[in-house]
Parts: sequence; structure tokens; C-alpha cells
Amino acid sequence: MNIPLLLLALLAAYLLGSIPTALWVGRRFFGLADIRQHGSGNAGATNTFRVLGKKAGSAVMAIDVLKGYVATALPAWLAVAPHGSGPLLYAQLGAGALAVLGHIYPVWAQFRGGKGVATILGMMLALAPATVGVCVLVFLTMLALFRYVSLASMTAGLAFALLQLLPAFRPAQPLLLWVGFAIAVLLVYTHRANIGRLRAGTESRVPMPWAR
Repeated sequence: MNIPLLLLALLAAYLLGSIPTALWVGRRFFGLADIRQHGSGNAGATNTFRVLGKKAGSAVMAIDVLKGYVATALPAWLAVAPHGSGPLLYAQLGAGALAVLGHIYPVWAQFRGGKGVATILGMMLALAPATVGVCVLVFLTMLALFRYVSLASMTAGLAFALLQLLPAFRPAQPLLLWVGFAIAVLLVYTHRANIGRLRAGTESRVPMPWAR
């Protein structure tokens, strides 16, 4: 493994994940000083949908997904280890995790970011695209039924973990199984306030791009 390139990829992944897309979109295009002072108080795509509307929310979501994808792909693009090897997978997982960490705790925004859902989606899209495709369908189904992005996100995360137990979706590297369950736990943790609002019946229903 090329250690200097690995360290470069890991640093770049965290800095990339730290880009506060929602914050910058709010400031640049809407004159909003800090989106974290509005709505749910998070700097993520869901709160952008809530505060700034569908176009802004869609743009933020797309960029945040791209952050996770690019960060996770960096070790492969830089050839820090042989293609298809265990060390390369570890490097990609580390880079993806740092991108998610950067999104939740961004160095560019006082370490107060979003919940990491879109960045996790990009991370896993780079590693398990077929499984992610099914999870997106789960997300959209839950969203159509209940209109709660938080509930749809947590359900999709759990679906990702459980799908990998099936032969058709079982990853070649067993480590991805554990990563899937770790992601499910992380999504529940970052949505703990939403869980409280769901139980109290006060969680907001967020308009999505396909809603009129």
C-alpha cells in the first residue's frame, strides 16, 4: 500500500466531506446567513428542502451524495493499493467514513453539519451500487407512504444492512457486512432528535422534488 497517497486520500476525503453545501447554497443564492438557524437547525439536504425549497434541496442532496462517492473512490483513483484487494477496500471505507465525519462535523463550518445521510449514500454507492439501488426504492416507498424523510432514511439504512445478509447482495468482503450495520446504527444516532419528534407526533413532513 502506498502510505503517502493513502494519507493524502484520507485528508482530502475529510476536507471534501466538510464542504457545508447547505450553508454555502443558502448564503450564495438566498442571502441566508446560516441555514442552521432555521428549520431543524441542521446543515443538510432535508433542512434545505424545508427552508429553501425543492430546487435548493435537490442541489444540496446531489452535491452531498457526490462528496461521499468521490471521497470513497479516491483511494482507487490514486491506486493506493491493488484493485480488488482487501487493503484497497479498507482505504475506501476509511476515506468514506472520514467524508461522512466531515459532513457531520465540518471543519469549514464550526463542526456543526448535517446528519450524513446523503454522504453515506454516496459512500455506499461507490462500494455496493446494486444494494444501494434497492435501498433507494425502500427510501422512496417509505417517503411516499409516510412523508417523513427521517423515517425513510433510517429504514433505508436498516434495509442496507439486512439486504447484505441475502445471498444475492452478500458482499465479497465480509467487512462490508459489519459496515452496513454500523451505518444503520449511525443513522439512528444522528436522527435521535427526529425519533423523539416522531414519537411525539411533531416531526415535520418535508416537501420533496417530485411533490407538487
